[in-house]
Amino acid sequence: MKKLTVKLFSLVALVAAVNLTSCSSDDPEPIVKGDENVIVNLESGILNGTLKETYSLDPSVVYSLTGQFIIDKDAVLNIPAGTKILADNGGSDVYIAVLKDGEIYINGNVNNPVVMSSISGDPGDWGGLTICGNALTSAGVDAEAEVGGFKYGGTNDSDSSGAINYLQIVGTGAQINSESQYNGVSFYGVGSGTIVENLAVINGADDGVEFFGGSVSVTNLYLEDNDDDSIDWTEEWSGNVTNAYILHTKVGFSTAFEGDKNNGKPTFTNITAISTVGGKALQFKKESGGTITGLSLSGYDIDLDMADGVDPSKNIIFADGLTPVEISNSANDDTYYYALDASVVPTVDVNSFNWVDSDVSFETSVLQGAVTGDVTLDASVKYVLNSSYIVQDGGKLTIPAGTKITARDGGTGVYIAVLMGGEIDIQGTALNPVVIASSAGQGGDWGGLTICGKSITSAGVNAEAEVGGFEYGGTISDDNSGSIKYLVLKGTGAQINSESQYNGLSLYAVGSGTTIENISVINGSDDGVEFFGGTVSASNLYLENNDDDSIDWTEGWSGSVTNAYIKHTVAGFSTVFEGDKDNGNPTFTNITAISTVGGKALQFKKLSGGTITGLHLSGYASDLDMADNGALSNVQINGADADATLIAGSSTEYTLNSGKDAVALDISAWTWINASL
Repeated sequence: MKKLTVKLFSLVALVAAVNLTSCSSDDPEPIVKGDENVIVNLESGILNGTLKETYSLDPSVVYSLTGQFIIDKDAVLNIPAGTKILADNGGSDVYIAVLKDGEIYINGNVNNPVVMSSISGDPGDWGGLTICGNALTSAGVDAEAEVGGFKYGGTNDSDSSGAINYLQIVGTGAQINSESQYNGVSFYGVGSGTIVENLAVINGADDGVEFFGGSVSVTNLYLEDNDDDSIDWTEEWSGNVTNAYILHTKVGFSTAFEGDKNNGKPTFTNITAISTVGGKALQFKKESGGTITGLSLSGYDIDLDMADGVDPSKNIIFADGLTPVEISNSANDDTYYYALDASVVPTVDVNSFNWVDSDVSFETSVLQGAVTGDVTLDASVKYVLNSSYIVQDGGKLTIPAGTKITARDGGTGVYIAVLMGGEIDIQGTALNPVVIASSAGQGGDWGGLTICGKSITSAGVNAEAEVGGFEYGGTISDDNSGSIKYLVLKGTGAQINSESQYNGLSLYAVGSGTTIENISVINGSDDGVEFFGGTVSASNLYLENNDDDSIDWTEGWSGSVTNAYIKHTVAGFSTVFEGDKDNGNPTFTNITAISTVGGKALQFKKLSGGTITGLHLSGYASDLDMADNGALSNVQINGADADATLIAGSSTEYTLNSGKDAVALDISAWTWINASL
């Protein structure tokens, strides 16, 4: 995409040249006040006053918008391709408005869009474009707009206020009062006979576009860094938006969508919304709703907010079958938040808006969205993991030695996942490990790394993971999801709900063809590593202060861990080991676990067990917990049933009489384990 600053600077230069030319004593061109002299102003390159006839601007002139420019009833303004309008930084006193029965025709094209902007293009510099029509609105006939007091609304849903094609509008959203602001483009009761195609609104202090009733539709809409809502509607707007690309790169915005009041059943087709700063995507108030098809969301902390607690299934149709999953419902703070399994693969190609001038481009340092082909990162770049970054079936992500990735403190919205059929190749070395961590490295800051494979699990084929709803599990025991070597993870384990959390490294039915060596997981709010079935093995694990279990497995995992050093210095963790469900008899060789805060070492639930050789335990209050009174014979230590004595007062916890005093694993050469950003 082009660079807005270049265009604006050239625009300023042109205006300066015009002004210098017009400042000679022989040819003064002052602003002429009074509606009767609006044509005189226009001939001088000035938009100010009320137009009461048909007039066409000259694309060779850079026009100055110096105040209110109003297209009156029965008047028509034609704006040819390539026309530039430079708005004064006059706040709410500077705007363009089309009244009922007036018309505006903005006739830009892909090579020569029409541009309306203030000099700096900063939010709130000027008021924007307001159009008033005769279409239906729940506000009634001749309702009064919150901006300008203009009348709008009627009974003609097919009313036409003209056409907009290839318009870029920048720096709008001036504040009127504490309750009202101008938007980039405001559509008040605008009818379906109005054509709006290829519209870009950038740096608005309020909404990008807002529909107040009416039936107008918009195709090809680009909305970047509008402070309030990118697309806002109310008063039973019944039109549609097709192909919208929404971008948020500045903190503090409101939403990508906000629907309010009664439901006019608008439709939205192919909506791609991307945030690099978290925030909220879709919000519906009161009875508002609509039908959404082709939704892609990436980078938002909250996908859906039903602000007044209405069941989303009542008024919202997700035509692609998306199902909102409630993540919060608190009457105390009126939050009704939902997660949507929307695609992270864009449904709208940003390159289709190559006519838009923008200061923003997605730097290669921002990681989010989908990996669909072969992607190789650059170790010289400091990356930011902003959202979900998902390697799709057939995709491959390669991360070279020494790569540093800072995960945004975005909780469950920030993680890396490899889906079935995808691959990840982390190529760290002892001298240059790969580091993925939040800035603070505090547990729960982000989600961690999840890998889904096609190996065997007792959960079956194409089971659904507790994180992300990803599918996993098959019949290929030697399935290969790639290779992970010398990886440091810090601050993982974000909480999904009361039952589910991300882990540092989650391995869902990962096959034995996958290589996992030299992994460090520090300060995780849940498990360090968890195996959900599968046959994968891991070696050289360093697991420090993971709040739940350091090594957890379930669903018949049958792989092995060789050389693990586990450290607990913070009270309240769960266990060193937790095995659950069916016994796939995994094997563990050279396991050292040291606690300075007591706690529990090895826990086996239900029928789980394993074979352990070279176990060193130190500092734990209990060595072994057969939580569901499973047989000690399920746990083989040094080739024999666990030799243990029940702790007084407990029915499930034991002290090991032998088999826990192997020589501690020497990790003095593991200098990579504490590598930082």
